[in-house]
Formats: sequence, structure tokens, C-alpha cells
Amino acid sequence: MADYSDFFAPRSRYYGPVKPENLVFNANLQEFSHRVSLLCGLETNGKLSPEETYQEIKSLWKQLKQSKKALGIGQAPSAADDDH
Repeated sequence: MADYSDFFAPRSRYYGPVKPENLVFNANLQEFSHRVSLLCGLETNGKLSPEETYQEIKSLWKQLKQSKKALGIGQAPSAADDDH
């Protein structure tokens, strides 16, 4: 089963600063990208309407933004973190 999912949903290696939150966000970002690609293909082939596709992508984007916020990506470090 791993070969099947690797073929249809390959994952790229992460090259940025290695921190747990960066790795999790990168995985979320790759999943977002893969799902948007599938939705675009479905819309192009007439399986989804443009409006359905837009709403699905909008929902995925909101999930990705929530993930970024929850992981603290792009936020200034808090003063408590500097005390270590």
C-alpha cells in the first residue's frame, strides 16, 4: 500500500530549518498542494463545478491557515522562549 500512496501522492523532502513545527507545516502544505491539484483536475474534466472547486479550495486554505497559526509559524518568539 505504501508504494501506491507514494506513486499517487509523493512527498518531497524538507530542506528548511529542522524544527518540529516546520516539519508538520511542510507536511500540511504538501497535502494542501496535492488536494488542490486533484480538485483542479476534477474541475477541468467536468466532474466538479467551478463553484464547488472554489469552495473546496477555500476550505482547504482555511485549514492550512489554522494549522500555520496553531503551529506558530511566522510569529515572533515569545519572551518566555528567550528565557531558556
